[in-house]
Amino acid sequence: MSGLFREDLSKDRAIFDDIYHKYHQVVYANIFKLVKSDTAAEDILQDVFFSLWENRQKIDDEKSPAGWLFVVSYNKSLSYLKKKVKDAIDFVENYDNYVSIADDIFTDKILVEDQLRVLEEAVNQLSPQRQKVFKLCKLEGKSQEETANILGLSKESVKSYLKEAKKIIKDYVATKDSLSNATKLSLLFIMANI
Repeated sequence: MSGLFREDLSKDRAIFDDIYHKYHQVVYANIFKLVKSDTAAEDILQDVFFSLWENRQKIDDEKSPAGWLFVVSYNKSLSYLKKKVKDAIDFVENYDNYVSIADDIFTDKILVEDQLRVLEEAVNQLSPQRQKVFKLCKLEGKSQEETANILGLSKESVKSYLKEAKKIIKDYVATKDSLSNATKLSLLFIMANI
């Protein structure tokens, strides 16, 4: 695997700027759907792109960064929500047990890698047309109407392909025996919220 970024800082910066301009709005929208706060969504968005910069040499140049951004923004959003919950339930008697379980589920780097791998596997199970629709609508943030225009389809067809794609991905995740329960739950939660 070779990195999407190179060792030349000025070229890395240009690549980063292109990725930011292409994806920041859809990443923000996905974050906002979860956290329901402009300020928190902006902070998380900055953190996601800071993580992208920090991990730029690890990003595979043969894959779109959209999947990576999607999973990382989701996990950072959940970390934010977890912190809000921690703050709200500090009086709970078994607080330490809940925190320990939540930490295990949402901060494990292996979990992020598993989520990304399984999401990619699931998307690859889709027919080519469903893949295109899913990627345009959910990973690139295009509206159903924009996707219909790009692919030369009716809006109803796009809606149908998207619904079918989400069901296939959910079914794939739910029946994948090799996944940990934490990975399954987090991916099913992702699919329920996109």
